[in-house]
Amino acid sequence: MSEQVVRFEYQGAGNERLDKVLAAHFPEHSRSRMQGLIRDGFVQVNQNVVTKSGFMVENGMTIEVCLPSVQPVELQAESIPLKVIFNHPDVLVVDKPAGLVVHPAAGHESGTLVNAVMGLIPDLEGIGGELRPGIVHRLDKDTSGLILIAKNERAHRFLQDQFRLRQVKKVYLALVDGKPPTPNGRIEAPIARDPARRKQMAVVSPGKGREAVTEYFTRETFAQHTLVEAHPLTGRTHQIRLHLAFIGCPIVGDTLYGRRKVSLALNRHFLHAARLTVRLPGEKQPRTFESPLPPELEQVLQQLRKS
Repeated sequence: MSEQVVRFEYQGAGNERLDKVLAAHFPEHSRSRMQGLIRDGFVQVNQNVVTKSGFMVENGMTIEVCLPSVQPVELQAESIPLKVIFNHPDVLVVDKPAGLVVHPAAGHESGTLVNAVMGLIPDLEGIGGELRPGIVHRLDKDTSGLILIAKNERAHRFLQDQFRLRQVKKVYLALVDGKPPTPNGRIEAPIARDPARRKQMAVVSPGKGREAVTEYFTRETFAQHTLVEAHPLTGRTHQIRLHLAFIGCPIVGDTLYGRRKVSLALNRHFLHAARLTVRLPGEKQPRTFESPLPPELEQVLQQLRKS
């Protein structure tokens, strides 16, 4: 099933919330499904991306919705080795390797992190949504490092609230091509779906997408590359990759937003979720978890230090 774009004009007796308008126009879909499409940037009002479900739609406004293809997937528990960093009664902290997809989707119906976690904790199914049981946040397929999995609905809501309120501190290590304009800096550039390539994201003009903020700090410099520490203050899809490319320093190995020809011998992009600070259910003080660079990334740095 290919994606479908639906455009219609709102004709109502009064102003109405955007998610309610969509739920009424698409009765075959749930309101939560519509809220997810709004949140992920698939909805435009008068040709502007709107990402707030409570946006008030006025009579005569034009609404455009991109409905991505959906392929039902029956979740299966699989015996896939996982590096568990911390096993809490309510939460699992996993060190995800590069190449492992987080949750099932079209083209990745099995062999995902979700399938692996279900092999460890079979009763996860159904938490947080049918295809993402227990998943609180995401990492791209080729991004390695720390990821949280909630073991029950209460923990899932507790952790999601912390992400929503920006109380979770995430630190990534990225090797980029070139040098940033300043050794340390703050990138404020809104992000939305790329209108020309709907499966990709893009930095857009203010008011056209969702707020996105990343702070970065130079950790090591090389002749043609820089190792930076990135702190995403918001959690947009592909945020760090887009923001670093936006300042002229794409991540090494990122052929989607960076250079088509990889500058170093690496079969993945050099982005690693190295540190995560979060408060767990039932605890008053936050915990910090750390993950060292995988051997293939550490080897790249060692080679650069010798050259």
